[in-house]
Amino acid sequence: MAEKLIAGYTVDVNEEGYLTNPDQWNKEIAAEIAQELGLGELTERHWKVIEFLQNDFKANGKLPTIRRVNKVGGISTKELYELFPDGPLVKAAKVAGLSKPASCV
Repeated sequence: MAEKLIAGYTVDVNEEGYLTNPDQWNKEIAAEIAQELGLGELTERHWKVIEFLQNDFKANGKLPTIRRVNKVGGISTKELYELFPDGPLVKAAKVAGLSKPASCV
């Protein structure tokens, strides 16, 4: 397992840079990952998505689908693509410190 220094914290990551231990995640790490992904500064709208993903993951043990983010999280697919362009669930999951969505190659 690889380690990476993010925002001054050494965290465990997989070969694609996803945190492998969600307990190592914090908001500073999220902000730096967002910068690495070209998302810029995280807004309240970004945090709403991140918090939904984390809470849903804790409740269900798996990453929600885009459809679930829309229907249960109340975040439209259009907004999700605006906030996390070019792979919204992949990028949002990475920023949230969660695993890569299983449906993504």
